[in-house]
Amino acid sequence: MKNYNNSENPEFLNDYLVHIKVVKMLSERTIQEYYLDTRLFLKYYCNLKNNSSDNIEDVDISGMTTADLRQITLSDIYNFIFYTADERHNADKARYRKLSALRSFFKYLTKSTHILSEDPTKDIEVPVPKQALPKFLSLNESLRLLASADSTDSKRDYCILTLFLNCGMRLSELVGIDIRDIDFTEKRLKVLGKGNKERMVYLNSACMDALNSYLEERTANKKAAAEPALFISNQNKRISKRRVQQIVENSLQEAGLDGKGITTHKLRHTAATLMYQYGDADVLTLKELLGHASVSTTEIYTHLSDDNVRSAVESNPLANVKSDKSKK
Repeated sequence: MKNYNNSENPEFLNDYLVHIKVVKMLSERTIQEYYLDTRLFLKYYCNLKNNSSDNIEDVDISGMTTADLRQITLSDIYNFIFYTADERHNADKARYRKLSALRSFFKYLTKSTHILSEDPTKDIEVPVPKQALPKFLSLNESLRLLASADSTDSKRDYCILTLFLNCGMRLSELVGIDIRDIDFTEKRLKVLGKGNKERMVYLNSACMDALNSYLEERTANKKAAAEPALFISNQNKRISKRRVQQIVENSLQEAGLDGKGITTHKLRHTAATLMYQYGDADVLTLKELLGHASVSTTEIYTHLSDDNVRSAVESNPLANVKSDKSKK
């Protein structure tokens, strides 16, 4: 959501959106989710207080004032969560996200701007949704995927899959890589993760081999010389997230691995799982490797079986799987 000054919003909501963008540096996706959840609550609250039967989405909240905010109680928030479950059929995870959005919003109103003296969410009980175990490819399935990709003529696609499976990076991180971000001497690259946080990703032998092979081909493309992005489309522009998703989907299909619910993010799970199962990567190492803000996020991988980040990447069992074409 690029526009943070929507005339349909009350001023305090627009100010909040700027705050979580500029100060909290949340991602655009998170800002969008928080905005939609907070706006829905404000519409629900106005509808409730006015005893209106209007469609929630049609409720005008632009005239809300800070005086209206001071009237909101914990009971109103609980009623809203009940409404999302009963009428909107939100699952546990969606309701948990809405509560998280409201807690962030009211924390801003009390701690950052002091518009409110009391936070109506401070005593709220937030049930943590059940954490599903991550989907991932087994070692043999990962080998099949790489072998299938290697049988095609696209060194770019093979390199993309190699980085996903060895480094565990996010889709947005991979798409955002520029050639200048790669340190070929130290065998590492810089990526921009969630919250605009930079981190270094170490490159094992398989990654370096795939990168060098792809870059040799890319350098021969004179039309792409001015494009700083590492991975480019057929139009010689930075490759899009959707195109990378299609590459992964097609590669999985060619390898006979479609229908397993594997996505680009599940390849990130696969990399973490393989390093945890077969390498010396403990939870703290994986936390740094994956760029997680909290170790609790990383602990999901401990269901699988427990000196530094570089050795973890080197210990990935796919580290020495190289393209047959590069051996010729």
